[in-house]
Amino acid sequence: MHLLYCDETNLEEKPGVFFVYGGVSTEAAAALDLSREIDALIAKHKVAPDFCLKFNPGPPGLPHSEFNELKQGVLELAAKYECQLFASLILHDIATSPSDARLKEINRICYHFDCYLARPNSHGLVLIDRFDDKKIDHHLREKFSVGITGLPYTPVKKLERIIGYHYAAIGQSHLCSVVDIALGSLRFAVNACTAGKTAAMPTAEKLMRLLSPLFFREAGHTKVAEIGLFFSPKVIKAAKYRSKYEEVHTFMSGCGVVPEQGITDVRTY
Repeated sequence: MHLLYCDETNLEEKPGVFFVYGGVSTEAAAALDLSREIDALIAKHKVAPDFCLKFNPGPPGLPHSEFNELKQGVLELAAKYECQLFASLILHDIATSPSDARLKEINRICYHFDCYLARPNSHGLVLIDRFDDKKIDHHLREKFSVGITGLPYTPVKKLERIIGYHYAAIGQSHLCSVVDIALGSLRFAVNACTAGKTAAMPTAEKLMRLLSPLFFREAGHTKVAEIGLFFSPKVIKAAKYRSKYEEVHTFMSGCGVVPEQGITDVRTY
């Protein structure tokens, strides 16, 4: 069985900024060893065991450089235990609203996770970071009972390999910290690229290279599979928005995260 811990970042609606939703999965059999190694890493850096480890802010009194080492260590442990990162990006300028984007990208990540589970012929649980939205309970019940609706090839797609949808929150599992740090790193890198923050680019590139081993690639392929990294929507008609996507696509490719999905204004499906 696989566990998928999900989270979001860049929810605040801003022009030229990408909303990012994603999840980190691990095999249930590896989760205990990964958690224990993160325990040891936290103790090594003398961080209080009840501190809720996130991308930001860091523990009180811990130097910034050491906090970065701690977060790097978490990502390296995730790679060691062959965790998989699934992410979807949509420009706020295109999304109808942040809350609508969140619900749609939850759909997408769950669908992609279900597709991924077919590779090892396995099943999984989805754990969503809790947030305030009256629609979410119904949304998750629908995911379980009905599946995904409105796909190009079928009106309804049952997500048969996902056996449940539940809530999780930072501090309740080290896997919540892993996904927060992974998506926080992705957010920092993408924001630095789109905002043209030259001074931040070396850090952005380093973070993308740390994330690279986590992105799902098909066996024998070097490009990141579309179910591992998705640019939403698939067809971007407006040139001014498409150029933003192309900018991020080029940046990621230069860091070793080469997306299988291209950026286009032509429908090919």
